[in-house]
Amino acid sequence: MNKFLLLLLSSVLLFSCSKKKSDNDTPAALYTASDFTDSVFTGGIEGPACYSDGNIYAVNFKKEGTIGLVQPDGKCKLFLELPAGSTGNGIRFDSKGNMLIADYSAHNVLKVDMKTKQVSVYAHEALMSQPNDLTIMKNDIVFCSDPNWSNNTGKLWRVNTNGTTTLLMDSMGTTNGIEVSPDNKFLYVNESVQRNVWRFTLNNNGDILNKELFINFKDGGMDGMKCDPSGNLYIARYDKGSIVKISPEGFLLKEIKLKGQKPTNLTFGGKDMKTIFVTMQDRGLFEKFEIE
Repeated sequence: MNKFLLLLLSSVLLFSCSKKKSDNDTPAALYTASDFTDSVFTGGIEGPACYSDGNIYAVNFKKEGTIGLVQPDGKCKLFLELPAGSTGNGIRFDSKGNMLIADYSAHNVLKVDMKTKQVSVYAHEALMSQPNDLTIMKNDIVFCSDPNWSNNTGKLWRVNTNGTTTLLMDSMGTTNGIEVSPDNKFLYVNESVQRNVWRFTLNNNGDILNKELFINFKDGGMDGMKCDPSGNLYIARYDKGSIVKISPEGFLLKEIKLKGQKPTNLTFGGKDMKTIFVTMQDRGLFEKFEIE
């Protein structure tokens, strides 16, 4: 082989090896859903939230009014029973490590001391239809969605650090999933029936400004939402059997198909927080998939 051919072949090999990977080169194991737990939760499975010890917590383990603990190996057990008349939905942890729970049947936000398992009422608001999902700023200001499913309307509440409540918006659609961006500059709220995701600008006091339509879907429903550290928003598409990944600019980046059809919420966990765990209403269990 002459020198010219050798040089040409070397150049081709060098170009092939240095070629940047595209989305199509993503390993098959990523974004592939599998079962993480057995079907030991009720159809009211929701929450979910990962604690600093790696355990994941979700509501309605085996029966309504309970909190279940899911270990990193997928084994589940009862963590605690809520007071009589209380039923949990969304779960978040504050900066002190307390568990906060949206208690929709008693119109509360509950607080759980993770060491003693003592449950107390952090906030009560009789004007709430049913506190549904929670999100929290770094300064521990909490936001709560409050849907009224009977007439397809909803409210948006702020729970202040002293446990008082402030009505931020009335007469929205069926407010459901809710999330604060990682930089605490934006608040996302979705409306399940209307299929809208709204974005508000936030200040340090938890005031909302500049309501704008972030994204809208033409079919299916929506439930819980979470942001990754880069600000991408992951949304549970209830009845669509998927999780969608939306960029901070509002573009659909990816749709991850699940085994079931009714995802209610999701959380990040696992090694380096690169596993997404999804609560599935129609299956009473967690599914999971890996991300980059």
